[in-house]
Amino acid sequence: MGPTRSDEPWLDPGPFLRGVAWLDGGRPVRADPADTMRLPWDTGERATLPIGVRLEFTAGPAHAVEVRYRATVPGPTDALRDLAHGFALWNRHGLLTEVFTEPATESVVRLELPRGGGATAGPFVLYPPEAQSPLVLGLRGIGGPLAPAPAAPRWVVHGDSITEGWWSTRPAHGWPAVAGRALGWDTVNLGYAGAARGELATAEQLATLRADALTLAFGTNCWSRVPYTAPLLYETTRTFLDLVRQGHPRTPLLLLSPLLRPDAERTPNRLGATLGALRDAMERAVRDRIADGDDRLALLPGRALLGPEHLADGLHPNDAGHRVLGLAVVTAARRAGFDAG
Repeated sequence: MGPTRSDEPWLDPGPFLRGVAWLDGGRPVRADPADTMRLPWDTGERATLPIGVRLEFTAGPAHAVEVRYRATVPGPTDALRDLAHGFALWNRHGLLTEVFTEPATESVVRLELPRGGGATAGPFVLYPPEAQSPLVLGLRGIGGPLAPAPAAPRWVVHGDSITEGWWSTRPAHGWPAVAGRALGWDTVNLGYAGAARGELATAEQLATLRADALTLAFGTNCWSRVPYTAPLLYETTRTFLDLVRQGHPRTPLLLLSPLLRPDAERTPNRLGATLGALRDAMERAVRDRIADGDDRLALLPGRALLGPEHLADGLHPNDAGHRVLGLAVVTAARRAGFDAG
């Protein structure tokens, strides 16, 4: 017997999408499409990838969900050709199922939903693959209708490749996804690999976004990609926070300083600054602002959160490292009283 056909109509994915910062012609993007000319090229490139964008829904009597999507088909020399193209279904208790397909100009994927209630009940989170920038065209239930999951507090996270989730093996394993599920927040991932160097245009864009909570996690690329001195990073951090606060004067904001990077901790960059000195400057900027009266700002020092065993390549966390980091952010947010709900 073949798979059950659905009498349900294809639904507009818009009400089901989560983690969306901006839309550009209906496609989720991670930088303001009206303000791209002020951004560095590498930030603009990474912002086109739908990192962290997902579908969240309740299913009632439905026993499966179908997703109609369009993805870029990689060429024979595409560096991303061999990455797994998987759709993963989660709830807050963990992974329920994964289905792997091939990128296609248009296709449909089906994922079975668990039967019964209890620990397997929704709301459900469906993580599409990210590498080939799939665009969700529609979704529908098999055996019953789907409904958008209830709205959750919106958490905007800005950072570099670590925040973007590099070296995590699945979109759901990056630390912002781990923390967002634990907190029950709608995570909006504005991690830009290779970038996140305190660009002030990014701070101004963050100030325009609706957010119930904010986290900033940049600084590592200020050691090598674009070298900073410690005084420069201190002032950049202060100014970045000033601009974000223009749009979010009382929004809970957590700054995560750079994580362990063994090759950079005591090694001077081209301007003579070690990563340790840059981290100290960022942390001092946050503490000084808190002392000046910003009681909705908190600091999570990054140096001691991970050990070398948590790093896949000496810089980016492996899956275990992402999980440790995500849970550390959860603890810090709760300790600071950041109840975004």
